[in-house]
Amino acid sequence: MTRPVLVAASALIAALACAIPAVAQAPAGGDTGGGVVRVAKPITGQQVYEAVCQACHMADAKGGTGAGTIPALAGNPKLAAAPYVSMVVVRGQGGMPPFAGTLDDDQIAQVVTYVRTHFGNAYAKPVTAADVAKVPHPDRSGGH
Repeated sequence: MTRPVLVAASALIAALACAIPAVAQAPAGGDTGGGVVRVAKPITGQQVYEAVCQACHMADAKGGTGAGTIPALAGNPKLAAAPYVSMVVVRGQGGMPPFAGTLDDDQIAQVVTYVRTHFGNAYAKPVTAADVAKVPHPDRSGGH
């Protein structure tokens, strides 16, 4: 990886690490009175995708290039292997950070199922939180 790509990837990971937990774990509610607006925790796969994934993978899931290459999820045959997709979301891969600890197993299952059934993908078997729990999580004992 070139230095500009590493710098951009590091900046993106740092921004996500700061911003996503606040969005993903904020209580539902609206204005807190101090001018801070709380955002409801994304629950459905579409909500998780829109709140977390589409910033990099784009609204149409076609990915992009710039400081780095963001893989397309649209029409992606790698999505046929649900355990692989779950592992990538849980543990991260390449420039993508791990989302275990930021998203719970149900949110990961919901977004993996959503991506596998949208954007020109037709992998209908849903992924469950129990399926995601089988993936070694880096933030749980026994994970690497």
